[in-house]
Amino acid sequence: MPVVTEERGGPAQPLLSIRGLTKTFSISGGMFGSGAAQLRAVDRIDFDVLKGETLGVVGESGCGKSTTARVLMQLIAKDDGEILFDGERVGSSALKLKEYRRQVQMVFQDSYSSLNPRLTIEASIAFGPQVHGVPRAQAVARARSLLARVGLEPGRFAERYPHELSGGQRQRVNIARALALEPRLIILDEAVSALDKSVEAQVLNLLLDLKEEFGLTYVFISHDLGVVRFVSDRVMVMYLGQVVEIGEADTLFERPLHPYTAALLSSMPSLDPDRRTEEAPLAGDPPSPIHPPPGCRFHTRCSFAEPICAEREPALYDGGPLQRAACLMLPPGSGHSRAPASMEPAHG
Repeated sequence: MPVVTEERGGPAQPLLSIRGLTKTFSISGGMFGSGAAQLRAVDRIDFDVLKGETLGVVGESGCGKSTTARVLMQLIAKDDGEILFDGERVGSSALKLKEYRRQVQMVFQDSYSSLNPRLTIEASIAFGPQVHGVPRAQAVARARSLLARVGLEPGRFAERYPHELSGGQRQRVNIARALALEPRLIILDEAVSALDKSVEAQVLNLLLDLKEEFGLTYVFISHDLGVVRFVSDRVMVMYLGQVVEIGEADTLFERPLHPYTAALLSSMPSLDPDRRTEEAPLAGDPPSPIHPPPGCRFHTRCSFAEPICAEREPALYDGGPLQRAACLMLPPGSGHSRAPASMEPAHG
């Protein structure tokens, strides 16, 4: 049996703390591949994942969501920054990478390529626990128990191969495989986006049930804002490798602070004929992450942009209870005409 790590620091301590996380890729350029440009896919981001919550992560394609997930999972190495898991630095003597990976698991978008086509479903689920020292018979028993828990009858599915299952069934297998190591955090990277809507709803309800039953924490990455609102306690919005807003889901959806968040939300389809979108909420494509614009990276597409936005890079600012956004319209005295006036100190 893997050792279940007791909670450190109590429920108030975040399960995952990210500080200054950066990941840059070298891109070949020039004739015959001479020279190289630097693509900063994740650029100095800070955020926390609280124990027992679901943190939704949204943003346009190329904003850095999936790269962030892979760095968190340590599938690719970070260039800079710090990852703390329940107060311990990942990779330190106190928290070896193998133990961290046991406690943090991931479910990917492509349910087929995530599974080894040469292994039966039962063997795929049992493989991880065996690597971590669980005896084979015990690992197989756990695999069959988890198959039943995710809605797949072990007698029918245990000896099948991935190609014999539907997409929804394969994703249930991937969820069971993630649970096999008894993790505390599961990262779900577009885990339901390839499923049709009826199957998607079933898998989402399953995830919510499993979260409560096993005391899990989720990082849920998706481009589907409706799904994110349904499952998330808090939501983090990314744009061009940076976090532009983070806050409680209901508050963020009802009262977005950042213009990019507001534009994303206005693009959500509505069945109300009085709320139809008459014009595109966002114009143009995001700038190149190789050569991001100076200042606020959203200013080239923002209808509230002023000259100061191209000169000064905004930091995340507390714009309300448990809600922060990186926009110069929020902090007093930022230089933006819509920002509150600076508070002058009182003189007695």
